[in-house]
Amino acid sequence: MSSLAVKRVFALLFSMMLFVSAGCRRRASWHTTTLLFFDTVCELKIHAPDSAVGPSKEGVSQIFSEIESLFSPGASLSTPLVNHLFTQSYDVYLKSEGSFDVSVAPLSRLWGFRSRSYAVPDKHEILKTLTRVGLDRIKSSPKGLMIPDGMELDWGGVAKGFGIDRAVQLLRRNNISRGFLNAGGDLFCWGENPEEKDWRIGIQHPRREGFLGVMTISGFGAATTGDYQRFFIENGIRYHHVFDPKTGYPAQGKQSVTVIGPKTLLCDALSTALFVSVDPEKILASYPDYGAVLVDDKGIVTTIGRSFSLHLEP
Repeated sequence: MSSLAVKRVFALLFSMMLFVSAGCRRRASWHTTTLLFFDTVCELKIHAPDSAVGPSKEGVSQIFSEIESLFSPGASLSTPLVNHLFTQSYDVYLKSEGSFDVSVAPLSRLWGFRSRSYAVPDKHEILKTLTRVGLDRIKSSPKGLMIPDGMELDWGGVAKGFGIDRAVQLLRRNNISRGFLNAGGDLFCWGENPEEKDWRIGIQHPRREGFLGVMTISGFGAATTGDYQRFFIENGIRYHHVFDPKTGYPAQGKQSVTVIGPKTLLCDALSTALFVSVDPEKILASYPDYGAVLVDDKGIVTTIGRSFSLHLEP
C-alpha cells in the first residue's frame, strides 16, 4: 500500500473516531425524574446517555425502598442495614452528648406527631415518657438490637441521608459523573451543573416563602432541620417535631440549621444535633469536614465549622 493510501486510511479512521466520539457526546444529556419515597417527592437529575436513565432510576428506587422498609411496623432489627444505621447514630449521639437521639419516637407519639392529633401533654406524662428515651439503653449484638420494652426507634433523622449516600455511590460507580439527588430537602450534588458550574443550593427561609440564602457546592451533601417543617401552634406558642431528649419538649433557641459536608447521612444527623444543642460549635469540632448555617429564634444567621460559599438573600 502506498504512503498516500495509508494516509487516506488513517484520515478515514480518524474521521470515524471523531464521528463516534461526537455521537457519544450527543447521547449524554441531562435527564430529570421524580420518585415518591419517605412521604415526599424525590428529584433525580443526572447527565447520562438515554440508555442509563432507566437503570439509574431503578437502582435509586431499590435503595430507597430498602431503607423505607425500616419504617414498617415490625421491621427486623437484625439486618446489616439496621446495624449500620445504629452504629452511625450512636456515634453522633455520643459526640453530641445526647442531642441527637433516634430513640425519641415515644415523645413524637406522645405529642401527637405520629397520629397528627397534636396536643401539649401533661408534664407528668412527659417525665414518664422520658424513662423510655435514651440510646444508651439499647444494646447491639450479633443477633441484632436489643430494645427494652416500651422503647421505639425513629430513623427519620438519618434514613434519607443514608439513602442518598448509597444511591449516589451507585450512580457514580456506573460512570454518572454529574448529578443531583434531592429527597425532601436532604440532597447531594456532584460534578458540574447543566451550566458547567458548581451547584447552587437554596436554603429555605424558616419564616417566609423563598430562600434565606444560596450555597454554591459540588461533591457535598446538605440537610436542614427546621421548626417550620412539622409543627402546631397552641396559645400562640409554636411546638415542633424536633425534641430535646433531655427535657421531652421541643428544642428551643433556633429556627433552622443546615449542615453541609461529604456524607448526607451525617449532615442529616448533625442538623438535628446542632438544632437541639446549646453548644453546636463543640459538636462540630468533632466533624472538621462539615459546616453549618444556623438561624436562631430571633432570625439571626451565623455560620460555624467548615466554610462554604454562601450568599444571603436580602
